[in-house]
Amino acid sequence: MKNKDLTRIAIFASGSGTNAENIIKYFSDNNNVEVNVILSNKKEAFVLKRAENLNIETIVFNRHEFYESDKIITTLLLRKIDFIVLAGFLWLIPKEIIKEFKDRIINIHPALLPKYGGKGMYGNYVHEAVIKNKEKESGISIHYVNEHYDEGQIIFQKKINVSESDTPESLAKKYIASNMNISPKSLNKLFNYIRK
Repeated sequence: MKNKDLTRIAIFASGSGTNAENIIKYFSDNNNVEVNVILSNKKEAFVLKRAENLNIETIVFNRHEFYESDKIITTLLLRKIDFIVLAGFLWLIPKEIIKEFKDRIINIHPALLPKYGGKGMYGNYVHEAVIKNKEKESGISIHYVNEHYDEGQIIFQKKINVSESDTPESLAKKYIASNMNISPKSLNKLFNYIRK
């Protein structure tokens, strides 16, 4: 029997799925939170393999289905999704989905917003820009999603020190290591706060 207070999450991801896997594992024994489905715009994305290995259902969609049909929003509503988490998802969320899930779409970004945000600022492109500009720190930003890339209200940030010897690759490893528990724990705090 389903817990009526169960918080159902849909994760959107376009790439490897490290964050998605961390979130799935973190909530695997939680009776109040369930990762219900992984959605991806790339059929070759490794996140789909991670989801399969962890027995999470997956849905792959194309640009037409995302922007010109009601397939995705209907799927989310039928599954009674409470929150959407973007974990390395590269497309701008359609206005209809943002309206339906107002203040219930959350993005995980690999930098200290508002720096290094916006279209094209994802993954290693962010780390490359941070290194190129000789920043002393970078980090993780968790924020609400609105109609513009990386401009929603910030929920949580964590700093990561950048050393002179860091490369984009080493900074990416620092980000992954630091983010392993931070994102799931931050999401859990948010869900607990909203449930009260």
